[in-house]
Amino acid sequence: MNDIVFTNDALNVQAAVDKVSSETCGAVSIFLGTTRNHFNGKKVLRLDYECYGQMAHKELEKICERLREKWPDILHILIHHRLGSVPVKESSVLIAISSPHRVDAMAATQYCIDNLKAKVPIWKKEVYDDGTNEWMENNECSWKSTS
Repeated sequence: MNDIVFTNDALNVQAAVDKVSSETCGAVSIFLGTTRNHFNGKKVLRLDYECYGQMAHKELEKICERLREKWPDILHILIHHRLGSVPVKESSVLIAISSPHRVDAMAATQYCIDNLKAKVPIWKKEVYDDGTNEWMENNECSWKSTS
C-alpha cells in the first residue's frame, strides 16, 4: 500500500504507525520533519508550504516505485505532507515505512526523504519575526538556482 496525502491538517504519527503496521513486519521506520525556530540568524515564526498537487503526487508515486525496486520486502509506504502554515515545532512531513527487517525500513525512509526533497515540487516560505519572509529551495532539489 502506498498512502500519499497532502493536507492542511496536523500530521498524526500514531495514526501513521497504525496504518503501516503489519503482523508480517518487524520494523516501522518513521521520519518526521518539523519546523525549527531559526534560520541564518533569524527567528522563524512558521513555514508556509505550497505544491503543484498533481505533479507532486506523481513524483511521490515514482519514489514509491523506486523504493519497492530497491527494497522488495517493503510492505507499506506512507508519505504525508502539510500544506499551508506550519508553526514552529509542528510537523511538515511524515514518512512511515514498514518492512520485515529494520535495515530495509530505515534505509528506505532515508532514501524517501532525500528524494522527496530533491524531486518533488513542494515550495516553502520561511516567515520571520521581523516581518520579512523568504521562499527557500532545498539544497537537494534538481531545479535549485546556482546564483
